[in-house]
Formats: sequence, C-alpha cells, structure tokens
Amino acid sequence: MPDFNEQVIAEFRANHGKVGGPFEGAPLLLLHTTGAKSGARRTSPLMYLPDDDRYVIFASKAGADTNPAWYHNLRADPRATIEVGDDTIDVVAEEVTGDARDVFYAKQADLYSGFADYEKKTTRVIPVVVLSAAS
Repeated sequence: MPDFNEQVIAEFRANHGKVGGPFEGAPLLLLHTTGAKSGARRTSPLMYLPDDDRYVIFASKAGADTNPAWYHNLRADPRATIEVGDDTIDVVAEEVTGDARDVFYAKQADLYSGFADYEKKTTRVIPVVVLSAAS
C-alpha cells in the first residue's frame, strides 16, 4: 500500500487536495501521525466527513479485521496534523462511540457506499474519530 499512498499524496499536493481514481470527487485529507512504536512521522490519505469545523475520519481499512496503523498512532498520541487542500492544521483526535459513532458512520455510508461494504466485510466495529483544531 505505501506506493499507492505515495502516489495519492503526491497527486493531492500537486492538485491542491484534489485526486482522481478511487478518491475522485470525495473529500480527502492527509493525516500526519507519529508512529506509536517507531516514533516516525507517518502520512495517510483518508476520506473524511466534514462536520462544521471538524473532520470525521473512519478506521475502515477497507473492511479488514484489524484497525489501520494510523488509528493506533492516534490512540497513543491524539495530537496530529492534517492537510486539507492547501491548508495545514494541527488537530486533536477524539474517538466517537455509541449512537454518535453510528450516526457519523451511517452518514458516510450513505454518501459513499464503499463504507457500507466495509462494515459488512468485518465483525469489528469500525472506529470513528473526530479531528478538531488544536487550541
């Protein structure tokens, strides 16, 4: 996946946050986290759901039975940085659970049917994380 992600990241930066392929037309951000084990900076392209001035992201990992590395990184250190379009924003991550999680996930699945498919492919509850601008 690194080569695919690297291509998406390069296209994102070259086109002010717009990319083609599976992300064409979808809101996309680049999430920068610190590796929970390695301490190295990691960048992950992710679709998001805008929620006022917050960004809602989904640890779907395309329906895999394990959570993505970026989710573990945010659990270890909720401070991160995102790129949205040409803007870079320091954020703090907070996992959303229960009914609030279900509402966000259902909204994303209604907008992008792949998220409904991801949920069907796994027995885990796909985590939902809200990113808010750091104070």
